[in-house]
Amino acid sequence: MSGAGTPTERLLQALTLDSARGKKIAIVAASWHADIVDEMVRCATSELQRLGAAQVDLHHVPGSFEIPVFVANIIESYDAIITLGLVLRGETAHFEYVCSGVTQGIVQLSLASKKPIAFGVLMCETLEQAIDRSGAPGSREDKGAECAQAVIATLLAIDSTKVSS
Repeated sequence: MSGAGTPTERLLQALTLDSARGKKIAIVAASWHADIVDEMVRCATSELQRLGAAQVDLHHVPGSFEIPVFVANIIESYDAIITLGLVLRGETAHFEYVCSGVTQGIVQLSLASKKPIAFGVLMCETLEQAIDRSGAPGSREDKGAECAQAVIATLLAIDSTKVSS
């Protein structure tokens, strides 16, 4: 697991307690591996509240593969979206197909809508790797909070270009 080179310090310097003021954010979370995904949801929600988001709505979908189609149906109602899920490698090619489909779907939606979508779908070899990224006590990373920071920082960057244009 890397973790090296993360933009966390620079991101945190740019974010203040009011950075998300007035922003309406959706979290779309997969139901598979609920113990890990729920921890990421908790961390993302906590960070969005700390940053002052006006509204945070949580939506659950069956699995990570269903995230893009759900996002496509709600994206116009939100300023930004955070996607959270976990895909664990198994013994078949299923892992590659799900990971590829979710990634491509989210990228296409973000570009087409011109809205930030934070990608917090963990794609791990083992359950231990997933736990270590979940933000659970003792974990080395907190992907839920990182997604919240990234989506708000991206909204701020987009807003700054509108002001200076």
